[in-house]
Amino acid sequence: MDWGLKNRMSRIIRPATGRTVMLAVDHGYFLGPTSRLEEPRKTIEPLLSFADSLMLTRGVLRTSVDADTSTPMVLRVSGATSVIGPSLADEGITTPVKEALRLNVAAIALSIFVGTEHEHQTLMSLANLVSEGEEYGMPVLAVTAVGKELEKRDARFLSLCCRIAAELGAHLVKTYYCENFETVVRGCPVPLVIAGGPKLETELDALQLTHDAIQRGAIGVDMGRNIWQSDHPVAMIRAIRHIVHENGTPRQALELFNTLKGS
Repeated sequence: MDWGLKNRMSRIIRPATGRTVMLAVDHGYFLGPTSRLEEPRKTIEPLLSFADSLMLTRGVLRTSVDADTSTPMVLRVSGATSVIGPSLADEGITTPVKEALRLNVAAIALSIFVGTEHEHQTLMSLANLVSEGEEYGMPVLAVTAVGKELEKRDARFLSLCCRIAAELGAHLVKTYYCENFETVVRGCPVPLVIAGGPKLETELDALQLTHDAIQRGAIGVDMGRNIWQSDHPVAMIRAIRHIVHENGTPRQALELFNTLKGS
């Protein structure tokens, strides 16, 4: 890794712990005005200082994040599909690497859809982005997306997706937590962060998910709805941080959440 790429990676993954709490707010690129993300700035501002990085699109970055922030940005550069369209997997690259450089982001991100009719195009997009990103010292985060088919989230499938992403040169992979997650980690030679997925029933469920993933080898989370759809999002992201960076247990993190939500 060249210095520039190492430096960008160190802005996302905290050197002191080797872990990260990424805040995902890129849902609008296919979902539109998602509940509690209808006005991105109002959602982002209270949480920004507690996130190690923010994952978002160029439109939300330009309109909803002040340029004086010190929080690193991870720019989603794939899309052009919608939740009402025929296939979420039919993505293309929507933002060139040179624009990511102009926006001074720490990394770029795209989804890959293994096992779909659009597998080849999304994997080629990843390979091409990695090649272009290497020219400029720009890390690439690959998201092992499953579209609307959440039943695909098992260790065998996710191991395949993550390994292919790493083989094609991804510097970081975002995937789902699953039973036997340690086998997914073992088969992937680059760091893994987990997605929060749809909003879970309770805060404790999300905290337990985070704890289990960290214990089994993830270096952090790239979580969205389970933070900003909470009734107390600031307390929630701080509780997640307690697990990721301070090795807290789910119960300890829940106690912190309950203390903070009243302040």
